[in-house]
Amino acid sequence: MSTPVDRPGMAGQPNIEHLRKQAKDLLRAYRRDEASAFERLRAALPAARGKSNAALAGMHLRLHDMQSCIAREHGFASWNHLKENVDLRRASAQDLRGRQMHWLRLVYGGDLAGGPTRPRPALAARMLAEQPELVDDDALLACAVGDQAVVRAAGDADPPWVNRTGGLLNLPPLIAVAHSTLAALEPFRGNLRRCLRLLLERGADPNAFAFNRWPPNSLEQPGEERLTAIYGAAGKLHDPDMTAALLAAGADPNDGESLYHSTEDPDSALPCTRLLLEGGARVAGSNALAHVLDKDNLAGLQMLLAHTAHGDPDLGRILHWAIYRGRSAAHVRALLDAGADPKALNAAHQDAYHHAASFALPEIMRLLRDGGSGEPLSDGEKFVYACVRADAGEARALLAATPDLISSLTTAQLKQLPNMAMAGRDDAVKLMVELGWPIATRGGDIDGSALNWAVFRGRPELAEFLLKRGASFREQHGYNNDVLGTLSWASLNVPRHDGDWPACAAALLAHGVPEATPLPDTDASKPARKVLIDGRTMSFAEDVAEVLLGDSG
Repeated sequence: MSTPVDRPGMAGQPNIEHLRKQAKDLLRAYRRDEASAFERLRAALPAARGKSNAALAGMHLRLHDMQSCIAREHGFASWNHLKENVDLRRASAQDLRGRQMHWLRLVYGGDLAGGPTRPRPALAARMLAEQPELVDDDALLACAVGDQAVVRAAGDADPPWVNRTGGLLNLPPLIAVAHSTLAALEPFRGNLRRCLRLLLERGADPNAFAFNRWPPNSLEQPGEERLTAIYGAAGKLHDPDMTAALLAAGADPNDGESLYHSTEDPDSALPCTRLLLEGGARVAGSNALAHVLDKDNLAGLQMLLAHTAHGDPDLGRILHWAIYRGRSAAHVRALLDAGADPKALNAAHQDAYHHAASFALPEIMRLLRDGGSGEPLSDGEKFVYACVRADAGEARALLAATPDLISSLTTAQLKQLPNMAMAGRDDAVKLMVELGWPIATRGGDIDGSALNWAVFRGRPELAEFLLKRGASFREQHGYNNDVLGTLSWASLNVPRHDGDWPACAAALLAHGVPEATPLPDTDASKPARKVLIDGRTMSFAEDVAEVLLGDSG
């Protein structure tokens, strides 16, 4: 593996602001049609290779293209990879303790190491390969990588150590193993599994836990939420081997987190969920049924239902959640077969049939109607049904017959505008707005407006449509922020693989958002950049910040 100093053009201590300046200088040269800029772009950017100067000028390249060019000139595949390298170089200049803390944040993320960062195991593995002295003979650090020899020696020298909290993060050894995200990487997985079994054999408490340090908590002042070993194995790492070992040793699967988060496993077979259920995990009270519906996993739903008492009164709520999530008739049939009551009312006092009508789910409506659950729809419900189906003709006819129909809609019915924006049914959103739906109505998972949802999903065309019709970036959502806050979170967390958040930023900038000003980059390890915008210090993904900075970038 190449080390940071092996990279061409990176001698000395690199500075991310200096590299940004290089990218801005290249952009200015490109916009002046300088031949040297075109040559550099052709040599470094795959999209520019073989293109004439005129063709390159016509591409209207932007700062992120220049940053990509600079990164490739230094031997990196992307600007973020270059930033990571800069960060590792900077971290390597710290004393040993500082480097170890930096590495631990990459391994564990903020819930155990404190701070808002999420784990980055691949970068942690790279840092360790370049600086093997990070772990050395420290037993708690050895737990993070699964070094059995060091762990065994620590247990031999001091048997109670296996249940003692300690180290830089003040963790029990079992937590240090069961929460290590290095288990996602093949070179570490087997060692971590064997290390966990070794600790259990030496008497480690299978119900060991640490307290959550995620903000507003901290490493120095943890919260009250317990992060157990079984939660780490089953709910975070989704590792069936570790989960089985902990259960066999007596870990309690009813810790309030493990079953719920085990349903997030990318493996739709949910092996850890199955192990937890077989080990005595109770579905009731876990909300795992709702969460598995979030992931659209029919087999997972059926597995959980097989461990749920037939006719459990909570199944009515879960039935409504399946409708809210737009799940299939097969999901609904599974819930009905398990005894869910279709007459159970949701918070809007709708039964399942009328709730399904408000989301225009005809298969589910037929299923419920055939079971004797369907009652005739009111004019308002027919109107909502037509709008959600984006049936403009029917919706306009109903509105023409009753001009004040929109003003008579219930709060729940009005929420269908943001609900449709959340669900990606953009045609329905556009029809509703054109017919006079209150544009700032809030709803959906984040209790946000349609514009919040357009930006959350990275849909610039919908955002532009809404902004032209009076939507405002100051519209709030349920996490005490506005559309800029949504843009910040979505650009950094990428809730969809196909979102275009830079284009959303451009739409917002064209409709009232003030241009940002740059702030010093204090942490190049994160693919984010802090800016001052609308009087607030906020972080955005690099390419989004570029747009918001405009000429100030």
